[in-house]
Amino acid sequence: MTIDIDKLSEAELIDLNNRIVERLRFIHQMRAHKTMLNFSIGDRVAFEDQLGQTIEGTLTRYNKRSVTVISGDGRHWNVSPGFLRKTNAPTAAKTSATIALAKR
Repeated sequence: MTIDIDKLSEAELIDLNNRIVERLRFIHQMRAHKTMLNFSIGDRVAFEDQLGQTIEGTLTRYNKRSVTVISGDGRHWNVSPGFLRKTNAPTAAKTSATIALAKR
């Protein structure tokens, strides 16, 4: 299907633009949702911040287009799931339990 935009009025062009923008938002939202399904609440994850530093934390919440991650220092980050990767870093509770068992 081709649309000859040269024959559209200004109102029709605005309507077409709004429909295109909404469709693109929907596609991006679906892609983010699909990526979110690779992660579960409680997963240990990592991502790079704006300065390129690696931030590690726990995924605590799904949002509409992002997830909330709480880092080790207690900061909350809303991150697009496309930037996340799973880590196998043990949590402090698991580390303490492992040390306690090893001392027995």
